[in-house]
Amino acid sequence: MWNFIKNREPNIHMKRLFEPFLCYRHFRTRAVDRQNTSSTGLYGFDHLKSPKGFQRFVDEAIERSSELIDYISGMPSSAEIIRAMDEISDTVCSVVDSAELCRQTHPARGFVEEANKASMKINVYLHVSFVALQFLNTNHTLYNAVKKAEQDGHLLTEEARRAALHLRIDFEKGGIHLPSGKLDRVNQLNMDAHKLCREYGENIINDPGYVDIFPASRIPRQIQHLLKPIYRLTSGVSKESLGSYEDEQEKGFRIITEPRTLFSVLQLTPDEQVRKMAYLKGNSVPHANHEVLDKLINSRHELAQIMGCKSYAEFVMQLNMASSPEVVVSFLLEMSNMVKEKADEEFNTIRNLKRDVCGQRCVDLEPWDEAYYTTMMKSSAYSLDSAVVASYFSLPQCIEGLKLLVKSLFGASFDSVPMAPGESWHPDVLKMCIHHPEEGDLGFLYLDLFSRKGKYPGCATFAIKGGRKISETEYQLPVMALVFNFSRSHDSSIVRLNHGELETLFHEFGHALHALLSRTDYQHFAGTRVALDFAETPSNLFEYYARDYRVLKKFARHYSTGEVIPEKLVKSLNGARDMFAATELQRQIFYSLVDQTLFGEQLSVPRDTNSIVAHLKRQHSNEKHVEGTHMHIRFGHFLTYGAGYYSYLYAKCFAATIWKKLCQEDPLSPTTGTLLRTKLLQYGGAKEPADLLTDLVGDGIVRYHNGGILPDVTSCLEEMELLDDKNRHIGK
Repeated sequence: MWNFIKNREPNIHMKRLFEPFLCYRHFRTRAVDRQNTSSTGLYGFDHLKSPKGFQRFVDEAIERSSELIDYISGMPSSAEIIRAMDEISDTVCSVVDSAELCRQTHPARGFVEEANKASMKINVYLHVSFVALQFLNTNHTLYNAVKKAEQDGHLLTEEARRAALHLRIDFEKGGIHLPSGKLDRVNQLNMDAHKLCREYGENIINDPGYVDIFPASRIPRQIQHLLKPIYRLTSGVSKESLGSYEDEQEKGFRIITEPRTLFSVLQLTPDEQVRKMAYLKGNSVPHANHEVLDKLINSRHELAQIMGCKSYAEFVMQLNMASSPEVVVSFLLEMSNMVKEKADEEFNTIRNLKRDVCGQRCVDLEPWDEAYYTTMMKSSAYSLDSAVVASYFSLPQCIEGLKLLVKSLFGASFDSVPMAPGESWHPDVLKMCIHHPEEGDLGFLYLDLFSRKGKYPGCATFAIKGGRKISETEYQLPVMALVFNFSRSHDSSIVRLNHGELETLFHEFGHALHALLSRTDYQHFAGTRVALDFAETPSNLFEYYARDYRVLKKFARHYSTGEVIPEKLVKSLNGARDMFAATELQRQIFYSLVDQTLFGEQLSVPRDTNSIVAHLKRQHSNEKHVEGTHMHIRFGHFLTYGAGYYSYLYAKCFAATIWKKLCQEDPLSPTTGTLLRTKLLQYGGAKEPADLLTDLVGDGIVRYHNGGILPDVTSCLEEMELLDDKNRHIGK
C-alpha cells in the first residue's frame, strides 16, 4: 500500500480524529489571486462552488492520477518519475484535505455530507484493489518505477534521492511486497482503521456528556457564559394568598462536559460536588468508544503482524527519529524517574492546601480537586485575576502579535487579503497572506477563530495546499487553515484570550509558519510533513514567544486604555505557569506510556484497556484512578498519533534547547529569524531532523541510544528546575 495521508499535525489540542495514513498533495487549480474578486469555490477551487462539486473534484483527481500512472508506466527518467509521483500525491490530497477541513468546519450540512462522500470515495481509491493497476496503494507499476528511480543513481539532488527512498518505504509499509491475499487483508485493515477513527471522533462530538446543576448560584459567574441556562418547575408559596401554591421556575445550568468547558468548570468552581459530577461524566463518555478503540487496537496489531512487526508501535516508527518502541519507552521511563520526586512534592502541597481549606476531614486529594486548588494557589501566589490578564490579550491585538513575529523575524508582512465570493465557509473567517518585499507572496493562511455549533471542537492546523517546485521559475504556494474555538463573551464585543489561549494561538501559528516558509522541491516534504517525533518542534518553540516580556510588550495592550502589559504581570503569569510544571510533565509522560502500551506488544492473555490505564496511572501519576472513568475513550491523540504521542515530549526538549541556545538572548532578532528559516523551517522534511537540529544549534541537542535518537533533556529540565546533580548526567 502506498500510504497516502501523511502523519498530520494533530494538536494537542484534539487534532484531526482519523487514521494517519501518508498523504501527498496536488493542486491543478491555481491559488486564488490575493486581489481576485471573481466568483470561485471553497478554498479557491472552482469545483467547490456547490456541495455537489465535491463529486467532480474527486473524479477529476482520479482521472488525473490515472493519466500520471500511464505516464510513469512508460518508465521515463528517474527525475520525471519522482516528479510525477509527487503530482499524483498532490492531486489526491487536494481532495483529502479539502474534504476534511470542510467536514470539520463548514456550517452547511449539504457541504459536510458531500465532503464525507468525497473523503470515503478517495480513500476507497487509495486502498481497495479490485481493479488491476488502478488503485494507488497496490500499484506495482508505481512501486517498480520508484525502485528504479532509487537504484539507478541518476537523481541529481539530495531531496530527490530522499523522496525516492521514502516513497519506496511507504509502499513497502503498505505491504505491496506481500502475496495478494495478505495484501488484500492489509488494505481492508487500513480501510477499517480509517472508519473506526472517524467513528471514534464522531462519538466524541455527538456524546460529550452533560450534568444539570441547580440552583444557578452553584456555578461561578465567570464561567456561566460557557454553559446552557436551564429551568425546572418548583412549588412555592404564593405571595398573594397565604396557603395557596403556584409553580415557580428555578434556574440552573447544563454543563456540557466537552474537554474545554470541563476544564473551566474544574478550575473555577468552588462547589466540590459540582466538580465531581462534571469530572465523572466527562471522563466516562462516550461509552461507544470502548468497542471502537478495542477494534482499532486489534486492527492495528493485526496489520503490524502481517507486516512482520511485533507491534503497531514498531511498525509506525520506521521513519521516526526514535526508530523503535524500546528507545521511546526507555526515554519515558527515564523522564518519569527524573520528575517523580518533584511531582510528589507538588502533590503534597496541593493536598495540604485542600486540607487547610476544608479541614482535616478532607484526607485525600481527588482528581476533580487538582485543577481547582492549583488555580487557587497560582492566583494567591501571584495575585492573578483572570479578567485583568485577559484585558491585555484582546484577539485583534493577539493577531498583531503574529504580525510582529513575521515582520521582526522574517522581514515579511502578514496582512488580511480579500477573499473571492464563494471562497470562505463562514463570515468570520479571515484570509491572511505572508508577503516578503523581495520574494513576493510566500503563502496564505485562513483563520477560523470562533466557536460555533457543529464545528470541530478543538484547535487544529489543516493543510489545504503543500508547497512544491513546479518549474525552475514557478513555485506552488502553500495554503493552510488554523481552526480555533475562542469564545465570544455575551457582555463584550471584544474577544479576549486568557494566557493559555494565547500560547495555543502561537503554538498553532508555529505549525503554520513551518508550512508557509518551507521551500521544498516536493510537497511530500513540505512544512510539517516530517518525522512524526520532530513535527511539534516549531510549534513548541513559538510558545516561548507568547511568554517573553520583550515580545509581549510590543503588542499586548489593555483593550480600553491602551496601556502596555506590565512586566510584573508577565512575570506572574510565567511563575504561575511553572508552579506545577513537574505534575504537568508527569501527566504527559503518563499519556505517552498509555499510548505506547495500547499499541505495543500484545500479551498472550489480553488485558482490557481500562486496566492498562489504571495500572499505568498508579505507576506514573499521583492522581487517583476512579473506577468508571475512562480518559482513553475520548483522547483523540491515541488515534491521530497512534504510538507517537511521545512526540510532544521530544518537541518540548528540542524547543527548550533551541530557545536557550539561539533565541533567548534576542528573540526578535532578524538574525535569529534568518537562522530559523534557512536552517530549519525551509527544509520541511527534506533533510534528516537530527541534521537540521544540529546544524541549527550545534552538537548536543540530540543523543543516540540503541540505534535511535533521543533529545537532550538538559535545557528542558533546567527550565523546570528539575535538574539536580542526580539527574544531570542522565539526560545527556
